[in-house]
Amino acid sequence: MAASGGGKEAMVAIQDLIPVGSVVTLRGARKKCVIIGIMQSRADDVKERVYDYLGVPYPEGYLGDGSCLAFDHEDVDDIVWRGYENPERGRFLEAIAEILEKN
Repeated sequence: MAASGGGKEAMVAIQDLIPVGSVVTLRGARKKCVIIGIMQSRADDVKERVYDYLGVPYPEGYLGDGSCLAFDHEDVDDIVWRGYENPERGRFLEAIAEILEKN
């Protein structure tokens, strides 16, 4: 399932991506969500689309394919808990930025 409707208007800056492991609330949602992936692609009815995040409900976590939620940065209402950040994450974000520049 995906939280955003339509196409992306503007991609969030790579350095502003919320870290994996963060717990967030989404606009209009009643449950919290924990981020388990960033820059995730999903095929919709028409074409493949890249979302900023992939999450699962908190505190339940992954309950099967139907429990994953693809959403974008602008869908985040609040960051309840910010996940772990270190130099390894920084190198990962740099690699993503390089890949996106090539495409």
